[in-house]
This record gives sequence, C-alpha cells and structure tokens, in this order.
Amino acid sequence: MTGRRTRDHIIGGARRLFQWLWPSVCTVCRAQPSMPDNPYFCAQCWRTMPHLSRPWCPRCGLPFASSAALLYSPTHLCSACRDREPPFERARSAVAYDGVAASAIHLMKYQRRRLLARSLGALLLPLLEELGPVDGVVPVPLHVQRLREREFNQALALAQVVCRETGWPLWWNLLERTRPTQAQVGLDAAERRRNVRQAFLVRDVEPVEGRRILLIDDVMTTGSTVHECARVLTRAGAGPVQALTVARQIRPGSA
Repeated sequence: MTGRRTRDHIIGGARRLFQWLWPSVCTVCRAQPSMPDNPYFCAQCWRTMPHLSRPWCPRCGLPFASSAALLYSPTHLCSACRDREPPFERARSAVAYDGVAASAIHLMKYQRRRLLARSLGALLLPLLEELGPVDGVVPVPLHVQRLREREFNQALALAQVVCRETGWPLWWNLLERTRPTQAQVGLDAAERRRNVRQAFLVRDVEPVEGRRILLIDDVMTTGSTVHECARVLTRAGAGPVQALTVARQIRPGSA
C-alpha cells in the first residue's frame, strides 16, 4: 500500500508539473485553464457539478422533489421501488447525469480519458460512510467484445479509486457479462430490463456467500443493469448488496 501511494504521489506530481508548464483549457468553457489533477475541466466549471442531496428514496437514492413524504414516514419509497422491489439494500449516486457530469463521463467512456476516473471516483467517497463497510467491491463488467473496443472498463477504474482509499478488496472478475448486450441508450425501461436479463454470471459462488458487496458503475438510468447484477449476486448467496454510481439520470416526476 505504501509503495502504491508513493508511486501515485510521484505520478501526480509529474502530472501537475506538466500541466503547469503546458496548461490545457477547460473542455466546457474553453476559456479557463484546466485543473492540474483534472486536465479536462477548470475548477469553476467542475464546481457546477449537479450534486444530489437529501431528501431521497431510502432504497434507491432517487431525490424527492419535496421532503413531505419523509416527514411522517422516514421509510417512504419512491414509486419505482414500490412497484418493483430492488434486489439491493441501498443504491446511491453522487451527481445528476447532466451538464459537466455527463460531459465528464462521456469523455471517460467514449474518448478514453482514463484520468477522469480519479476525479469521478472521488465523488463516490463521501457516500461510503452512509453505506458502511463491505467485504468486497465489484465493478459492473463489460462483455469481452465491448472491452476490446473500449480498451478499459470505466466501472473497474472507478472501483479502483474506492479500493485505494478504503483498503477494501477489489473483486474485479467476480461478475461476468455473458453476452454482448445492446447499448442501453435509447431504450425504454422495459426494453432495458429485457436487454440485460440473464446477461450476468457469478463466476465463483464460494467467496460470495454471506458477504456484503458494494457494486459500482458509472451511470444509473432506470437501474436495470444494477438491478440485474444485484439480483444474480443475491441469488448466489451474497449478503446485502449495495450500489454506488457516479451519476443518476433524473426524470421529471420519477419520484
């Protein structure tokens, strides 16, 4: 752990020096120099990140428009969780999938800006205290075909940030995506559920039984992918499964 932190410190220092000598501009405003540790956004634009806050659904973390529902019933669930009980104990997201957050995730996933995993992964850290300790961290896997195309798994990169900070074990290959699912973009909720149904497999049941697992992904839209991953982990005997995503797509009236 000490060696890894020393290496990270050296790499970070070199990156800051490079940024100071040859500053790049912010991806959003194109006017301000970007931050030394985040060479794609300036501090001013990064602060506009749409952070999510309470009141939210105690189960899935979807923000409520009003605190009235929780005022008399602290366990009140959103309509989606009432209609379809999630297989996870809790899910939380750091920011809304909009603006700077959406731009950053798009850059990381589709333009291979891997350095953004550090900045985006750091957004998850304040949520860890609410979830409590876990036995292992599991990233949502990519199918091998998609992994070859993208060259890295963004969920794994985010999970690595969490594990470096907490010391929790990273079970990077515990889940396997068994078939190349269609991209979820453009699909409605029912189509998304069908698209990922039976698309994941627990590779080894023995280390899962009775263990508290933290599932990590980049974006939660309808929750279909997180639901399916949590479902197969629970069926394999996992203890409470909790989920963290960097961003959550918020639809009007969804709560």
